[in-house]
Amino acid sequence: MSEALRSALRQVAERLGQGAVEFVLERPRDAGHGDMATNLALVLAKGARTAPRAMAERILSEIELPPSLVSRTEIAGPGFINFWLADDQLVLAHAAILEAGPRYGRSDAGHGLTVNVEFVSANPTGPLHVGHGRGAALGDAIASLLEWTGHTVTREFYINDAGVQIDRLAQSLWARVQEAAGREGTIPEGGYHGDYLRENAAAVLAREGAAFADLAAEEGIRRCRALALEIQRAEQDEDLRVFGVHFDTFTSEQAVYDRGEVRQALDSLAERGLTYKSEGALWLRTTQFGDDKDRVLRKQDGSFTYLVPDIAYHVDKHARGFDRVIDVWGADHHGYIPRMRAVLLALGYPPEFFDVALVQLVKVVRGGEEVKMSKRSGEFVTLRDLFEEVGVDAARYFFLMRRGDSQMVFDVDLARKQTDENPVFYVQMAHARLSGIFRTAQLAADGVDGRLELAALTAPQDDELLKKLVAFPEAVARAGREREPHRITVYLEELAGVIHGWYHHTRTVGEAPDVERARLLLARAARIVLANGLGLLGISAPDRM
Repeated sequence: MSEALRSALRQVAERLGQGAVEFVLERPRDAGHGDMATNLALVLAKGARTAPRAMAERILSEIELPPSLVSRTEIAGPGFINFWLADDQLVLAHAAILEAGPRYGRSDAGHGLTVNVEFVSANPTGPLHVGHGRGAALGDAIASLLEWTGHTVTREFYINDAGVQIDRLAQSLWARVQEAAGREGTIPEGGYHGDYLRENAAAVLAREGAAFADLAAEEGIRRCRALALEIQRAEQDEDLRVFGVHFDTFTSEQAVYDRGEVRQALDSLAERGLTYKSEGALWLRTTQFGDDKDRVLRKQDGSFTYLVPDIAYHVDKHARGFDRVIDVWGADHHGYIPRMRAVLLALGYPPEFFDVALVQLVKVVRGGEEVKMSKRSGEFVTLRDLFEEVGVDAARYFFLMRRGDSQMVFDVDLARKQTDENPVFYVQMAHARLSGIFRTAQLAADGVDGRLELAALTAPQDDELLKKLVAFPEAVARAGREREPHRITVYLEELAGVIHGWYHHTRTVGEAPDVERARLLLARAARIVLANGLGLLGISAPDRM
């Protein structure tokens, strides 16, 4: 239904000579402003240099809307257009919810586009921290939104298993192995001090035998490198599995070097005349493509900068045939975006090929005080600590309640509350209440079917709930277009508020047969939409709380 209206608006924009434009079509917060509203007139007026209200009048004179779709229109404020949906359209939309079931809200807007979403990609030097958890929830939700809107998606984890930090990890583990064998071990400067390395050292000696500690230091460190990577990667995988995040493919940074892809990328840049030597270093002409200064690729000492393997890695993604790549990076990488974008433009890739979703760090608070570290990590709060305390559902939901690039305070006490103050509890309780209606009626949740009779739904809360359910596909479409999963949590909390109000102000079981049946049909549809929205975010929809 919303897609039919969006299509009609898009056709008007094309007839008015402005082609494909981005505009919003959504359910207004105030029910008095209609069932759907759009800012298309404001968007088109800017390009046409005319008054938005005049453009709105022109849109309404041009648009072709059958009476079965829209019963009334209105121009409001500076030029918004409000639409009231026809009753028949609401009945058809309700039928579509029941028919589609777990697929309701999906679309094929991105059909034919392949997208690689790379996220988490934590250095395998220690446990995952809460910042990684936020990135995991965000990346997974973005991937789900793209899948829900018809894209073919690959979730990818890039293993940073090359470089100095891995050398320090190996040396740190060897030091802990020596300590475990009753000898003195020295953690190198810049090494890792968390208790997890003591656990790893004990595991290494149990697996390899006590004689492992007697190896020559060079050989012991070499073997500790492989063992440390294996242990930490296994732990990261297990934490992510419990957290409900899976990956379709893993790419090793070391393998990018070993396959010669770094050298190939440098050769490709040189062939295009994009590199030059200065002051003993190799530089890339990124200023030609929008960067604020040229970037060093190979330093004076012959070592590569971080940019080089990243270039090779993105060249590999392009070679694998992806139409789009989305990297979920920490907010401290903000300045890195223009240089990577400049490199990919220099290589001839289209501007839309590369995009980044930024994630800010998380401040964990308990009892009003910041929790800065766990004993096991020695430096930070681990993701495992968090989800073991508050649960996976609460952790994922809280991570997704705000834009990824906004600051976040994670209130552990709030996340553990079993009250309406806790937003994930509030949403899940709405689903449990709907399930309870069917238990009271002694029916399966899908035990009522058929056409919804609007005449039987006389309470204003009935109408409000139905119209909120109908808005779900557009909420998913917009969240997918803008890659903003927090829009789904906003929708779910609004829907939960409508459901709780409907539950308290109307009665279902025991009403007149036509009213009971209509409300059971409405409850079934609401239950489907809530479960779909929660499932999209990787969160459960419990039948009991």
